[in-house]
Amino acid sequence: MFMDDHPQKASEILTPTARSGWASKAVLATFAVIIIFAALFVAGNIGRERGYQIVMDRAKSTAELNAVLLRTVLEKQRAVPFVLSQDRDVMSALSTRSESQLQRLNHKFESLIGGTGSAVIYLLDANGLAIAASNWNEPISFVGTNYSFRPYYTRAIRNGSAEHYALGTVSKRPGLYISKRIDSPAGPLGVIVVKLEFDEIEADWRRNSDPTLVVDQRGIVLVTSFPDWRFMTESVIPAERMGPLRESLQFGGAPLEPLDISPPMPTVQPDIVQARLPGAPSRREFVRVQTSVPTTSWKLQSLTPAAPTVTESVRTAQLITLLFLAPLLGLTAFILRRRGLALRRAHEQEVARVELERRVAARTADLSAAHAELVMQAEERQKTETKLQSVQLELVQANRLAILGQVTAGVAHEINQPVAAIRSYADNAATFLGRNQVDSAKDNLKTIAGLTERIGSITDELRTFSRKGTGDSGPVSVSDIIEGAMLLLGSRFRQRAGQILTEMPPPEVKVYGNRIRLEQVLINLMQNALEATEGGPASKISVRYSIDEDELRLIVADNGPGIPDSIMQMLFTPFNTSKDRGLGLGLVICHDIVAEYGGRIEVESSSAGTEFTVHLKKVV
Repeated sequence: MFMDDHPQKASEILTPTARSGWASKAVLATFAVIIIFAALFVAGNIGRERGYQIVMDRAKSTAELNAVLLRTVLEKQRAVPFVLSQDRDVMSALSTRSESQLQRLNHKFESLIGGTGSAVIYLLDANGLAIAASNWNEPISFVGTNYSFRPYYTRAIRNGSAEHYALGTVSKRPGLYISKRIDSPAGPLGVIVVKLEFDEIEADWRRNSDPTLVVDQRGIVLVTSFPDWRFMTESVIPAERMGPLRESLQFGGAPLEPLDISPPMPTVQPDIVQARLPGAPSRREFVRVQTSVPTTSWKLQSLTPAAPTVTESVRTAQLITLLFLAPLLGLTAFILRRRGLALRRAHEQEVARVELERRVAARTADLSAAHAELVMQAEERQKTETKLQSVQLELVQANRLAILGQVTAGVAHEINQPVAAIRSYADNAATFLGRNQVDSAKDNLKTIAGLTERIGSITDELRTFSRKGTGDSGPVSVSDIIEGAMLLLGSRFRQRAGQILTEMPPPEVKVYGNRIRLEQVLINLMQNALEATEGGPASKISVRYSIDEDELRLIVADNGPGIPDSIMQMLFTPFNTSKDRGLGLGLVICHDIVAEYGGRIEVESSSAGTEFTVHLKKVV
């Protein structure tokens, strides 16, 4: 009866709730759309401003670079008339007017064109008559033409030097005329003139930079990456100024019309303009940057296209905004949905709470018992791990002591030899002292001291190697590792091996690890090689190394019969050995030591011999 009545009541209760849920979702959706559109609008404005700033920074960099390049070209050309004004051949030609001198000067000017990059070099006498020129042998030769009316001549005669940009009267090519007066004690002798044309720098601007133009103080374009813009103006020139410009013939018959750029003059920053490039069907948006050309009255302007960068910046800003808003709105919707679910579940949770409390009480006892068992298991595991580590350290130490037992006879032989020598040198020293030969006795005592130091180094190596524990890890010299191993095994190797080759790296070559433990690895591998060759006269054992960018490889090789396949397959497995008295732990210990320092051991074996390669991390 209860189960039949309750669904009807629930249906009656949930109907208005469902309607309220749909209304809430509609309000939320409308609010989300408004927020998204408003955020995209704001982000678009911010992205647009950022885009214009990026374009302006790039345009500024381009303008400054082009201005420096233009100044470099100007400074190079300004040096030419200054140097030639001091030239003896020029002075002599002006003074003597000798035909041979003038012809020699023609050839000299002609040869200078290639090295200086000048368009033409020519010499005017005191009356403005060209008497020598680099184009003397061309149809448009300046020789014989009077240029006394040109401003670069009159200003140079008056001021000593001058610069004047104009269209050539003979060549009809625009360029900058740089002139320098040539003086003598009696007065001016003439004027040397160098014409600079900007074809190369304009071509370079066309290839490598945005649209670029240089204007003079009157706003007339002199140098530009677009030849069609030359002799156009920033704005309309008033009629009272246009007349004198036409009469001066400085720009020939150029119309001096304004550029299709608006606004014509910079107003605000960033300076955004609309410009039509030559040959373009319509205007485009650019960011204009203007900078002064040092040592001139000119201004250099660079126009950088704005649309691609600004569009990308707006798109990026709006995308970032969407990426930020999407999780935020999603989180809001999620929270609201969770709130609705929480209200609907509140009653269910209240009903379940009592049942949960009952179950919790019963479950608490079970959990307490399980917790106690887990604690006991954890303690047992910790004890086991501690015991395992202790056993591993004991195995390493046992292996080290076993090595010492095997090399004891060889070390004793190494010590007996210097002890016998000490005895002999001591007897000789006593004899020398009896004869009052003090110097000879001192030499013997020095030799005895050296022999005792060798005995000390051997015993120190034995004591250090036998010490229990691993010590600290850090940079270790590979040469110290090899020298320590050879000090302990040297005598044994000399007694039992036919040929031993040792390649010693420089002392500064270091690896990461502990010297004694790595020395233990090397001794294990060298002893295995010695036992594999059985000490025959043709036996050969080598210890060498190789280095790459971040790894050092220590290689121990022998010419023994090789490792059987049955042993090779389980080479680094404990208790796997081919020796009658071996435990099969030496290579396992070596493997664990090297792995502890981030390295590895590789082995290659055949009937021609065996080669163990120990890979270790190199310390830079």
